[in-house]
Amino acid sequence: MMSNPHPAGQPGRNQNLLGVAREAALPVLSQAFAKVLAGFDDALFDRAETAGPSQLAFLDGMRELRRRRDEISRRFDAHLQQAWAALEAGSPQSAESVLAGQGDGGLSLVPEHILESRLAVRNFATVLLRDWKQVLLRIDHRLAWVAGVSTLDADTNPIGPEHIGVAVHEAFYTCDLAAEVRLVLFKLCEREFAAGIGKLYEAVDERLAQAGVAPEIAAPRRPGPQRSPVEQVPQAAQEEEEGFDPGHAPMWARRFSERWNQRRGSMAGQAAAQAAAGFEAEQAYGSSQNMVLEALHELLAQSRQTREGASASAADAAHAGAGQQRSLNQREMMSVLSLLQATPSATLRAAVGEDGESLAQRLKSEVLSGATRLGVDPQQAHLDPQDEDAIDLVGMLFDVMLDERDLEGRSRELIGRLVVPFVKVAMLDRRMFVQKTHPARKLLNSLAEACEGNAGESQAERALMGKVEEIIERLTAEFNENLAIFLTLEEEFRDFLAQHRRRIEITERRAAETQRGQEKLEVARNRASAELDKRVADVSLPKAIEDFLRQPWNHHLTLTLLREGEEGEGVAEALKLADDVLEEVAEARRHIVGKPWLQSSQPGLRKVFASVGLHGDGGTTAIDALHDTLQSIAELRPELERALPELPQVALPTPPAPETPAIEFGNATKAEDFDDSDAERFRRMEIGTWLDFIDKDGKMQAGKLSWVSPISSRLLFVNRRGIRFCVASPEELAVMVRLERLRPHVDDGAFDTAMQGVIDRLEPQGVAN
Repeated sequence: MMSNPHPAGQPGRNQNLLGVAREAALPVLSQAFAKVLAGFDDALFDRAETAGPSQLAFLDGMRELRRRRDEISRRFDAHLQQAWAALEAGSPQSAESVLAGQGDGGLSLVPEHILESRLAVRNFATVLLRDWKQVLLRIDHRLAWVAGVSTLDADTNPIGPEHIGVAVHEAFYTCDLAAEVRLVLFKLCEREFAAGIGKLYEAVDERLAQAGVAPEIAAPRRPGPQRSPVEQVPQAAQEEEEGFDPGHAPMWARRFSERWNQRRGSMAGQAAAQAAAGFEAEQAYGSSQNMVLEALHELLAQSRQTREGASASAADAAHAGAGQQRSLNQREMMSVLSLLQATPSATLRAAVGEDGESLAQRLKSEVLSGATRLGVDPQQAHLDPQDEDAIDLVGMLFDVMLDERDLEGRSRELIGRLVVPFVKVAMLDRRMFVQKTHPARKLLNSLAEACEGNAGESQAERALMGKVEEIIERLTAEFNENLAIFLTLEEEFRDFLAQHRRRIEITERRAAETQRGQEKLEVARNRASAELDKRVADVSLPKAIEDFLRQPWNHHLTLTLLREGEEGEGVAEALKLADDVLEEVAEARRHIVGKPWLQSSQPGLRKVFASVGLHGDGGTTAIDALHDTLQSIAELRPELERALPELPQVALPTPPAPETPAIEFGNATKAEDFDDSDAERFRRMEIGTWLDFIDKDGKMQAGKLSWVSPISSRLLFVNRRGIRFCVASPEELAVMVRLERLRPHVDDGAFDTAMQGVIDRLEPQGVAN
C-alpha cells in the first residue's frame, strides 16, 4: 500500500517515499545494465570481425568482460547505491566530482585514455538529458521534495543520466581494455540504455506524482504521436506564433523596434500601406513581429534610393519602365537559386572572398543573369520587391558576418556557401528574421561558432571543420523547398558540437594549467635569481665555486621552489648550503690550513649534483673539485685549483615565452590612462564571463575568462576552442576599454549580432545613436 503523502505543498524528508522511489529505480537500472552487459560479448565479436589491426584488442576485451562480468555489475550497482545513500543522508553527491576524482593538485595531466573515457561518459549523459529533459526536471524536484534537500539538479540526481554515466565509467574502470574498445562499450550503453531509461523515468515520475509528491507540478502527460521532421517545423512555428512574447524576441529586433518607434512614432496607422508595398502582413503572425518586418522593408527601400541616388523624376521613370516588365515569379526564382546553390558561379564565390563587394548586389545580378537559362529575357524581367528585400537582407547579413567575425580562408568559404540557401529560406519563410527558435538561424549560429577562429591547427579543430563541411554539403545538395532539412541538420550538428565542447573544456583546463605552471616557474626563477645575486653580486669567487652556484645550485633551488613553495624545508636547506659554501670560501681566504673542507656540507652537495644528473662517482668528483679549489686558496697553491667536471645536459627550466602585450599603446595613450572603476570591475569579474576583443582591423573575437592568477592577478582568456589568446592585468583591460577595443559580450548568436550590424548600416547616420 502506498505510504501517506506529505500534506499538500509541504515538502520535507519522507523515508517511506524515498524507499518507494529507490525500489522503483535502482533494481530496474541494475537489471537493465546486466541485460545490456550480457549482449556486449556478441557485439564485440561482431566488431572484431571488421576491426582489422585492432581485432586482437576486441577479442581481448571479450575475454576481459567474461572474466569480470560479476565485478562490473557490482561496481555499477555500488555507485548508484552510494549516490542514493548520499541523497538519503541529506548531502547529494556530485557526479562531476566523482568523475573528476580528488587528485587534482600539482601540474600533472590526466592520461589521454582517461580523458577520452570521461568525454564518452559525459556525451552519454548529454544524450539522455536532451531526450528526457522535462521528466528529469520533474523528478529532480520531486526527489528533492521527499529527501528534504533544497534542490537537486542533473549533477546530483542519483538516478539522473550524469550519475548513470558515472556508474558505467566506474563499472569498467578496473577492466584492462584498449581505449577504442572502452569507447565502443560506452557507445553501446548509450544506444541500448536510452529507451529503457526513459520508460523508467516516466514510471518513477508517475509513481511519485500519484503519491502526492510536489502537487504544484503538473501531472506527467503521455507523449503524443511522433511527428515526422517535415511536420515538426510548421508545428514549431505555429506554437511560436500562438505564444509570441515580444520580450523573447531577438535582441536586435527589440532594440530596432524601440529605435524605430522613437524615430517614426506609432506605426499602427502605416501598417496597411507598408504591407502592400513590401513584406505582406500575416494576421496569424502577430503585430509585433509584423511591425519589425514592415520597418525593415521601409529601411531597405530608403537605402536603395539613397544608394542609387534616384531623384523623384528618375524614380518615376524607373517605375514606369518597370510597369512594362514582369516580376520573376517564385517558381522561377527558386529554380535560379537552386542552380546557384548547386553550382555557385565564380563571381559569387569571389564576392564571398572579398571584403569590399556587396553580396546582395552580386547575388541580384547573378539571379537576373541566371534567369536567361530558363528562357527569360533579363531585359523584360525584374525582381519582385519582396524577393529583392529578401536578397538584400540575407546579403547584408552575410556581409556583416564575414566582415566582423574571425572567418578566414576555408571558414569564410564554407560560411559563404550558405548565402544562397538562406535567400531561399528568407523567401519561403520571412519569420526566420524574427524567430529566435527558427531552425535555419540556429543552424547558422552553430556553424558560425564552429568556424570562427578555426584555423585547423589541431586534430579536434580539423575534425570540427570536417563536420561543418559535411553539414554544408548535405544542405546544398538536399535543400529544395522543405525547411525540415534545417531541423535535421541542426540537431545532428548540435549533438556533434556538444561532444566537441567537452574537448574544449579539457583544452581550457590545460591552458589554465600551462599558465599556472609558467607563472610558478617565473616566480621560482625570479626568487632563485634574487637569492643568487644576493650572494655573488660584486663578489669575486673562484671559478669552480661560481659555476657551482650559477648552474647546479641555481637549478636545484628553482626546482625545489617549484615543488615545495617559497617556505619549503628544502628551500631553507638549499639556501643554507650556499651560505655554508661561501663561508668556507671566506675561511679559505684567511688561509686556514689543514681544515677538512666542505665536510658538513657533503650530503647537501650530493643532493644538488644529483638534481642535475651527477650521481655516485660523478658527484664525488665534483665535490672533490670544490674541495681542492678551497685548499688551493688556503695554501696559496693555484696549481691545486680544479674546475667542475662537465655537467650532464639536463632540461634546465627555461623562462616562459614573453607575453604578447594585450594591447599596443599608441603615442596618445599611456598605460596609466584608464578608469579605476573599470579595473576594479575586472578584478571582481567572475570566471566564465565572456568579453568581445576587437583588434586593430575591427575584427571581433569573443574571449572567456578561464582563470585568474593568484600570483600576478592577471586574467587568462580563452577563445571558443579553449585555446589561450589573451593574458592581461585588470589595468591593461581597462585601457582596452578606454580605446574601445574591449566590450561586454552579448550572447545573441552570430545571426542576431549580424542583424544588428545590418540595422546599423541601414539606418541613416545619427539615428542609430
